[in-house]
Amino acid sequence: MVKEEPLLVILHSIFGPMCTSAKAGQWLHDEIIAPMLRERRRVLLSFKNVETVIPTFLNAAIGQLYGEFSEERIRELLSVEDIAQDDLNDLKRVVENAIKYFAVLKSDIGEFL
Repeated sequence: MVKEEPLLVILHSIFGPMCTSAKAGQWLHDEIIAPMLRERRRVLLSFKNVETVIPTFLNAAIGQLYGEFSEERIRELLSVEDIAQDDLNDLKRVVENAIKYFAVLKSDIGEFL
């Protein structure tokens, strides 16, 4: 069970009002989210004052986590706050698609092993 306070990542402080590039999402994934999840540490992404978020950013930052970590670990350790409803809907779609994609990928790889 995880007891510590999460690392609060204020996206506006890093990227400004726009989270719109795969490169930015990849950086967030590589430098903050994935390393924290590997160490079983909690991360809280704050979207406060972020005006624009696109699925490309969300895929790079969050979607690819499902290829490395279990859904349970991600749900336990990663959370978001202050995200606009439209952006939350996009995030839910990114997560659903990532879960499906990596399930198919893993089953296809299994056929060749």
